[in-house]
Amino acid sequence: MPANRPERWALDAGDGDVAVLTIPAVLLQHRVFEIDVRFVVRNPAQDAQAWHALSVELDGKREWSRRLPTHPGTSTDSLDYHCRRELPAGQALRIRAVTQIGPGTRRQKLVIEAEESVD
Repeated sequence: MPANRPERWALDAGDGDVAVLTIPAVLLQHRVFEIDVRFVVRNPAQDAQAWHALSVELDGKREWSRRLPTHPGTSTDSLDYHCRRELPAGQALRIRAVTQIGPGTRRQKLVIEAEESVD
């Protein structure tokens, strides 16, 4: 009998400013997910005032938010968020990532990934 594979959900929003990933409910199974959100930017104008920000919401509640300077002279800069979330049987999870950028900053990539943890 083959082992069940862990669930894996992912959304690549490209250079979009908002990404939403919904993990559907499973009626009879408790699950735990490792969640990663990555926002990658660049500062092609080498603007010293450049900045980027990322906020992460789980089921409509803000879990985390950061704003940092976007470093000039590097090819890319990023903000990353990781958490672990338990999903009781019958419960879905909505993950929403919202980004902002300041002068000189360009969005490059926004990705949400969630992988079921099988301990």
